[in-house]
Amino acid sequence: MATPSEWFAGARPRTLPAAATPVLVGSGAAAQVDGFAVVPALLALLVALALQVGVNYANDYSDGVRGTDLDRVGPLRLTAAGIARPSQVKWAAFASFGVGALLGLALVIISGHWWLLAVGALSIAAGWFYTGGKKPYGYLGLGEVGVFIFFGLVAVLGTTYTQIDRVTVPAVLGAVAVGLLACAILMANNIRDIPTDAVVGKRTLAVRMGDFRARRAYVAMIWLPLVLGVACAFANGWAVIVLLLVFPAVLLSIPVLAGARGRLLVPVLAATGMYELGFGVLLGLGLAI
Repeated sequence: MATPSEWFAGARPRTLPAAATPVLVGSGAAAQVDGFAVVPALLALLVALALQVGVNYANDYSDGVRGTDLDRVGPLRLTAAGIARPSQVKWAAFASFGVGALLGLALVIISGHWWLLAVGALSIAAGWFYTGGKKPYGYLGLGEVGVFIFFGLVAVLGTTYTQIDRVTVPAVLGAVAVGLLACAILMANNIRDIPTDAVVGKRTLAVRMGDFRARRAYVAMIWLPLVLGVACAFANGWAVIVLLLVFPAVLLSIPVLAGARGRLLVPVLAATGMYELGFGVLLGLGLAI
């Protein structure tokens, strides 16, 4: 029987910055045109957090029952470690998705854009079928595509749209930047797991690209957002404060390009999440000032 602390660890709290960042950027874009609204922003944040936790539990369950988590470093896996029954982890995922759906319904009611219900349903489906179902797209090298779309474009633009009923150029640039950073987190995770994923037939993008190219793709994913953030300065010059992240970007690039492997990449994974959160804070603030 898993303890509360083990359930908390199984939710992979270090991934939660990936959920908060798009809301910060989307809200900053709304504030840039004097349209920031507290309640929709808070609801968007809670939806994002609930869906992220749901995805984490869903991955724990699906990878666990497939046996792809048996020999892997990193966060606690409830299913693979035998700490919780697979059915319990699956229902934890469903419960998290359910909470996200209810909060999303409240956001839709407030915004009045009922078509967003379909977007929410697609987001939940994408979260489950990343590693779930008969042919999970995460096993086909399409994980970064899903993350870019739903934790980048949909999350940022959805946050902005529910506040100002439209999207702006800074919101689009920010959405692309956040999507790339979310992909960087996944890429760091998958670079670490290349040896074990290749053995069990999990053909992530990192496995398909190979170690050398995957590492360079990761570096591109953390540097290009800085360029996009600076491009937002045409709307508000304060957006250039994202350049405060140049030094952290260098620190993240060094171990990855130097060939850090296994447990040595765990701190990189955690730091990439904090880097994304820092980007969200700086760009959101830069647009809002």
